[in-house]
Amino acid sequence: MTQTESPAAATQPAPGASPNPLRRVFDFVGVQNLSLIAALAVLCAVIGSRNSNFFLISNIKTIGTTVAIVGILAVVQTVVMLLGGLDISVGSAAGLTSVVSAMVFTSASSAAFGILVGLLVGIAVGILNGVVIVYGRVNAVIATLATYAALRGLANLISDGRAQGYTGTDSTFVFIARGSGLGIPILVWVLIIVAAAVFLMLRYTDIGRNIYAIGGNPTAARLAGININRYVVGCYVLAGFVAAIAGILLTARTGSGQPTSGSQGLELQSITAAALGGVSLQGGKGGISGTVIAVILLGVLQNGLTILNVNSFWQDIAQGALLVVAVVIQQRRRGLRAYGLPR
Repeated sequence: MTQTESPAAATQPAPGASPNPLRRVFDFVGVQNLSLIAALAVLCAVIGSRNSNFFLISNIKTIGTTVAIVGILAVVQTVVMLLGGLDISVGSAAGLTSVVSAMVFTSASSAAFGILVGLLVGIAVGILNGVVIVYGRVNAVIATLATYAALRGLANLISDGRAQGYTGTDSTFVFIARGSGLGIPILVWVLIIVAAAVFLMLRYTDIGRNIYAIGGNPTAARLAGININRYVVGCYVLAGFVAAIAGILLTARTGSGQPTSGSQGLELQSITAAALGGVSLQGGKGGISGTVIAVILLGVLQNGLTILNVNSFWQDIAQGALLVVAVVIQQRRRGLRAYGLPR
C-alpha cells in the first residue's frame, strides 16, 4: 500500500459490489483524522459549555488568526518530516525574517522591498540547512538545532535585542494583519493557500510521491533513481521560504520586527502539530489534512484555556503532553518494543 494523504483501505469490495458509504468516508478522511475531529468536537463542546463567548464569530476569527503563523510552519514541517528530517530552526528563521523585513522597510520606505528581502533571507536559511545536512553530512536535528541558535543570536544582534521598525501605519502590512476577503482574515487565507498548495504537491505530483518514497525507504528511493540530495536541499529551502512568510506575517501582526517575541516556541508547536496530525517521525507517513486539523485543535485548546482564565503555563504543559501522546501512539502502531525489554 503506497503512502498517500488518505491511505486506502487494505480490503477492497468485491467486483461489482457497491462500496459501503460509511467505509468510503473512513477511507477518504482517514481514521487518524476522524479521531482528531472527534477530539476537536469534544473540546469545543466542553469549552463552549463553560463559556458561551467561545462560539462568537469574533472569537472564531481570533482562533484563525492566532493559528495562522504556526499553521503554515506546521504544514512545511510536515513536508520535512515526511522526508525523514526535522527543522528545529523555523521559529528562529521567522524571527530573523521579521527583524530584517521591518528594518529594510524602515530604511527603504517600501513594504514590497522589505518583504522581498525577508523572503530571500528565508531561502538563504533553507539553503544553509540543506547544504550542511547533505554535504556536511550532519544529522538534520543537530544541523537545524545549530542554526536555531545561530539565527536567534543573529536576530538579536542586528536588532540589539529590541523590536525594530514600525509597520503599523503602512497600508500593505495593515492589510496583511487586519484585512479580510469573503469575511475570512488575510492571515487565514495565507494558511489556506499554503496548505492547499502543499497538499496538491504531495498528493498529485511526482515530487510529492518521491518525498513519500524517500521518507519510507531511502535506499529503495535511491535505487529507483531519485536524487535524494536534491530533494533534501529543496525541502529545507521550502521550509526556509515558508518560515520567511511566517516572519512577515509576524511583523504585520505586531507592527514591528520581533527578534524573539512571537517566534519563540514556534518550532515546538509546528512539530507537535505535525506529529499529532499523524506524521511519522521516521518519515514516509502522514499528510497535510491531519496537520491542519491538529493545528486547529491546538489553537482551540490555547484559546479555551485563555477564555477560561487558566494559567498560561498550563498551555505549555498541555502542548508537551500532546506531543508525548502523539509519539507514543505512533510507536505503538509501529509495534516497536519498549526500551530494555525483549521483543
